Amino acid sequence: MPYVITDACVDLMDRSCMRECPVDCIYEGERQLYINPLECIDCGACEPPCPHEAIVHEADLMPDQQMAHDRQNELFAPLGKLGGARKYGKLGTDHPDIAALPPRD
Repeated sequence: MPYVITDACVDLMDRSCMRECPVDCIYEGERQLYINPLECIDCGACEPPCPHEAIVHEADLMPDQQMAHDRQNELFAPLGKLGGARKYGKLGTDHPDIAALPPRD
């Protein structure tokens, strides 16, 4: 079971989690970071450095956070394994639900 980056990351993207991920499975969208569930090894190294507590193990998601899990899976379903965020680069997009959110002040 992989980790999920929740809406708490929208418009904040600290990127500390990216530096700690040993498999480089955290990708940058336009407004939020996303964990590729096909590449995540469920190690949890990304969770402690996040200053916004935006990263949650999918088994620990609250009901109001479940959509973050669904969005993450929907975003990567057509993309599959990308071979690492540093190699692939920015996604250049967000899930439509995230793109539609009003900017965070």
